[in-house]
Amino acid sequence: MFLKHTPTHNLVEVLSLHDLWDPCQDQISGRFHAGEELQEPETFVKSELRFPSGEALPLCWRDPHYREATGSDRDQAALVS
Repeated sequence: MFLKHTPTHNLVEVLSLHDLWDPCQDQISGRFHAGEELQEPETFVKSELRFPSGEALPLCWRDPHYREATGSDRDQAALVS
């Protein structure tokens, strides 16, 4: 799976989908998908990643307490990310 790294606007190949889906993990292992050479794996903060379309990652992938959020809290969390 590829995501966009918002600070650099480069694509990142996600190396562990389990870490991406786990809301208790705030970082994932991946590698930039740029140039002709295979890049070395790096650690990326989930809050700096988006889908290539620009859409934010689902809250249930980023916040271990997503079920506890009320409607207004959820709206605020969406605005922050």
